[in-house]
Amino acid sequence: MTETKPWYLSRTIWASLITVATALAGILGLPVEGLDNSALTDTLLQAVAAVAAVAGLVAILGRLSAKNRIG
Repeated sequence: MTETKPWYLSRTIWASLITVATALAGILGLPVEGLDNSALTDTLLQAVAAVAAVAGLVAILGRLSAKNRIG
């Protein structure tokens, strides 16, 4: 394993966060018995990737429309 990626694109991190969140929700009395953690992880990971892509486009557009050089 030599390649790196940002933490927010890690399936393990998201699955762990969802596990902790559903456990806390259960403790607080929220209904979580029918929740599919795997599907929720996939959905959140796709959403994070989409937000990262949009942020990248905004950064590129911002740089192209900038009035000053990077120094």
